Amino acid sequence: MEVRLRPRTVLAMAPGVREEVFAKGALDRLAELADLHDDVLHDLSSGSALPVLAEAEVLVTGWGCPPLGAELLERAPKLRFIAHAAGTVKTFLDPVVLEGGVRVSSAADANAVPVAEFTYAAIVFGAKRAFTMAHRYREHGTKRDFSGIPWLGARRITVGVVGFSRIGRRVVELLRGLEAEVLVYDPYADPALVARLGGVLVDLDTLVRRSHVVSLHAPSTPETYRLLDRSRLAKLMDGAVVINTARGTLIDTEALLEEVTSGRLDAILDVSDPEPLPSGHPLFGLPNVFLTPHLAGAQGNELGRLADSTVEEVARYCAGLPLLHEIQLDALDRMA
Repeated sequence: MEVRLRPRTVLAMAPGVREEVFAKGALDRLAELADLHDDVLHDLSSGSALPVLAEAEVLVTGWGCPPLGAELLERAPKLRFIAHAAGTVKTFLDPVVLEGGVRVSSAADANAVPVAEFTYAAIVFGAKRAFTMAHRYREHGTKRDFSGIPWLGARRITVGVVGFSRIGRRVVELLRGLEAEVLVYDPYADPALVARLGGVLVDLDTLVRRSHVVSLHAPSTPETYRLLDRSRLAKLMDGAVVINTARGTLIDTEALLEEVTSGRLDAILDVSDPEPLPSGHPLFGLPNVFLTPHLAGAQGNELGRLADSTVEEVARYCAGLPLLHEIQLDALDRMA
């Protein structure tokens, strides 16, 4: 890839994030592509940050990035491109930045890989009742006690995927190995693409009624708030498994608590509402509920994907090539 320019580039993220996400090789490559400022900006309003921003053409952001809004456009008049080395930009990016002509991309595609892998594992473990069985084994020492379980196993089950986004699409593709029937709900999905990947587009009520496992991959918006409310949870078949690796607000927590406490449903939750759950919350003590602390996204050695994706986007910008993961203003509200 031919590089046409070396834009002045600045990193803006929380302390320690550069070292956590960008291994030396990725950072060296970024420095080869761009005129890279040595220090990371943590506060864009500080006196030391202002002269740096005044010359910045590219801003590489990450977790803990300060809010970016109209003031940024004033402080960084030469800014043309923001490359986010993580998933969502909605937590810090004001739409006015996009409206001001600054291009933005994110590493959400790279972050989707481990989330989809985590979800696939959760579907298999959930269908095998691994967590309930582990609890019974630990408590009673029985080798296999499947009493009271209405169905068991991952082969040819019906999986409902709510949200046909980057992650949802990857999950649908991974499910081919289970010979699963895959139902998809997403009002913005292309039916032809859903079908091509092996899914069937249905309405949400049909999905919850027919699915053995329901996996959530929708963004948090006013339209998706408590998408699985009390009435929809009640429509799930006995023994259904609810998996949430998206946002906790997609589920009515109290209604789910009643269903899992009764033993009618199982749940695997990487996110919650509230998040984190308060210490001693009843969900922690249930054998049919598996809780993890929002770790499905890139962790440890998976973080290299985020750095590689970000450096590739900067390289494409420098070469005048189309960005692979550019964020469009009209899609921002529907994004996670």
